[in-house]
Amino acid sequence: MAGTTPGTPRVLRAMNDRAALDLLLAHGPLSRTRIGKLTGLSKPTASQLLARLEAAGLVVATGTSEGSPGPSAQLYAVNARAAHVAALDVTPLRMLAAVADITGATVGTFELATPGRGGQDVVRQVLDALDGAAKAAGLTRSDLHRVVIGTPGAFDPNTGRLRYASHLPGWHAPALLEELAAALPMPVEYENDVNLAAIAEQRLGAARDHEDFVLLWNETGIGAALVIGGRLHRGWTGGAGEVGFMPVPGTPLPRQVTRANAGGYQELAGAQAVPRIARDLGIAVPGLPTYAAQATALIGDAATAAEGPGRLLLERLATGLATGLASMVAVLDPELVVLSGEVIAAGGEPLRELVQAELGELAAARPRLVLGEVDRDPVLRGALESALTDTRDEVFDTSR
Repeated sequence: MAGTTPGTPRVLRAMNDRAALDLLLAHGPLSRTRIGKLTGLSKPTASQLLARLEAAGLVVATGTSEGSPGPSAQLYAVNARAAHVAALDVTPLRMLAAVADITGATVGTFELATPGRGGQDVVRQVLDALDGAAKAAGLTRSDLHRVVIGTPGAFDPNTGRLRYASHLPGWHAPALLEELAAALPMPVEYENDVNLAAIAEQRLGAARDHEDFVLLWNETGIGAALVIGGRLHRGWTGGAGEVGFMPVPGTPLPRQVTRANAGGYQELAGAQAVPRIARDLGIAVPGLPTYAAQATALIGDAATAAEGPGRLLLERLATGLATGLASMVAVLDPELVVLSGEVIAAGGEPLRELVQAELGELAAARPRLVLGEVDRDPVLRGALESALTDTRDEVFDTSR
């Protein structure tokens, strides 16, 4: 609301407009009378507000209410086509892209396989993935208001270089961000993939209404996201939460960890540890192409075992996870820990209970542990939520 004075009629109108738009997003179509009651505005003021938002293309009439006594009332909803955002979830094997309208509904997706590709292909891959999702939504790239890209590691805000993700080919070029900015006509933001999973849980899942929590992620790699006072803590180089490198008891002291892209906690409780533990226990390891796929299958089977080698596998993983969590809890003392990622999800409630019990033995503070609730593409969903937050602030600002 730059250029306006707090308390002026223009600012107050803009505040009422945003309150009404937020109510429509939260509740779906509402009548003028209902909007007036929820905002505390009079019927004439609510009518003027809706007329103003309709003229601005931010709300549309969607029909009339039914089933209540008296005449039917006109219903209004946020105009879903007021703006669109896009998100990319990038891994070494694929880019998953999605487009959402301003209400948050996903209207197009596209998956681009990228095994072993990198170098000069990265910009082309990003454009192809975005174009595929936009086409699926009936749009073009120029129709997108903002893009958020999630990757392993993090782009160092001091250098613009990707760190902590040497396994992501082609994304470490010094001029990559400049090349992407030149190729894309809209604002582009970059975020760590685990941080985006935490945003998804904070907005839509297990961490709603929580200001201080840790999300522990176990999938291709092990990592964490730290939310303090309701905000993500990224650290000076963007590396806060890169706990896969963290020295922990039970593994040799790691050195040169960024070159090896491995560390103590990753070796103790990451996906690659699960097949090794299984072999130690005499459990056959499935012939799947990645450690993550092997670990997910093994832990899924182990979660159903009441005793025997499968139960021991689950207990060993729980002890490993709790060992690293104990260090995080000692420093952060969070209210909540959200357990997420395919490997942890495969263990479900039996694994969560074991980790909670082990953490109770290892840490003085005892936060509540819960399983993540955003179980479908949480990184992509978090990227869309991040893009939507900033886009709504811009598009819904009627004070300009």
